Amino acid sequence: MLLKTFGWSFAVTAAGLALAGVLWGWKGLAIVGILSILEISLSFDNAVINAGILRKMNAFWQKIFLTVGILIAVFGMRLVFPVIIVAITAKMGPLEAVDLAINNKDKYEHLVTAAHPAIAAFGGMFLLMIFLDFIFEERDIKWLAWLERPLAKLGKLDTFSIVIALVALLVTAMTFATDVAHGGGDKSATVLLAGVAGLLTYLIVGGISGYFEDKLEEDEEEAAEAAGEAEGAEDGDEAEKSEKAAAGAQKSSQGATVVGLAGKAAFFLFLYLEVIDASFSFDGVIGAFAITNDIFEMALGLGIGAMYIRSLTVFLVRRGTLDDYVYLEHGAHYAIGALAVILLVTIKYEINEVITGLIGIVLIGASYWSSVVRNRREEAAGGEDAESKAEVTSGV
Repeated sequence: MLLKTFGWSFAVTAAGLALAGVLWGWKGLAIVGILSILEISLSFDNAVINAGILRKMNAFWQKIFLTVGILIAVFGMRLVFPVIIVAITAKMGPLEAVDLAINNKDKYEHLVTAAHPAIAAFGGMFLLMIFLDFIFEERDIKWLAWLERPLAKLGKLDTFSIVIALVALLVTAMTFATDVAHGGGDKSATVLLAGVAGLLTYLIVGGISGYFEDKLEEDEEEAAEAAGEAEGAEDGDEAEKSEKAAAGAQKSSQGATVVGLAGKAAFFLFLYLEVIDASFSFDGVIGAFAITNDIFEMALGLGIGAMYIRSLTVFLVRRGTLDDYVYLEHGAHYAIGALAVILLVTIKYEINEVITGLIGIVLIGASYWSSVVRNRREEAAGGEDAESKAEVTSGV
């Protein structure tokens, strides 16, 4: 299963490193390898979040995520997106921006870096909303119960997460954006506009995908309940009728996840995944300029890393890892919250990418270990219950 899931990633790595060696020599090969590792370390939490969404889709959309999605991730976000940003901010044509990226790499790097406040505000607000909606939601399983329980109560207030996000954006614009490190000058208006755009993007894409998903599940449940009641009526047994209706509802709930999410709901969830990936890639693209300003080396190195993140996402889904280690999603969302704050802070201050990557790894590692401890505790409790029942039975 490991080879089947990561086979394309291994193949792309071998081909990519070979191509880098041929085109740019040993130095280029080393740069591409370093960029790949950078992307993986910065985006591991992205894989966990993606897995939580991707498991709602069927096998077809998982393949779309690995094929069309990776093309968007590599060529769209790692190659085309920086060029578009330069074209917009420098008010030049796309072809002129491409020529600049190829023939005047220093100026291209300067223009992309100068656009960092807008990029960070958009991505930071989008990721912050993901974190806030998770932490303010009431859920049965809590990792840091002392923190999550009171926050879930606050989340009962409508639009509370939006209010908190807007307050965070205003504070960012009035503090970090008044004298930015990248490009200089007052960027508060730019940060406000980009931040609101990130918030609206989250609300629109997430809202539409959530609507279609809920509607699909409701339709499946109604159809299954009706089918269960019809079968029970034929048998003339009320108890059996109720049992079949309940079984039908359970089947529909499973069907909505395994089969149902293949139409509009799956499409908008796919768009949601791509926006999440874009938000995660912002810091990687900006950070890559510390290593190289060659857009092709950058796209190849970050693209290899993005391929592994895609494969890891599918691996987590197929192995049922999120069900076995229930706190992993919590750790990933806390890492998202940390990344959102870091993005907003980097509007003014430089933060090394190593710190960003380590924070995510530590949080996910801690949530994984907490899940292991929880599983061992439950297994021990289950063993004690079994022994108690055996003693009672033997005593009788």
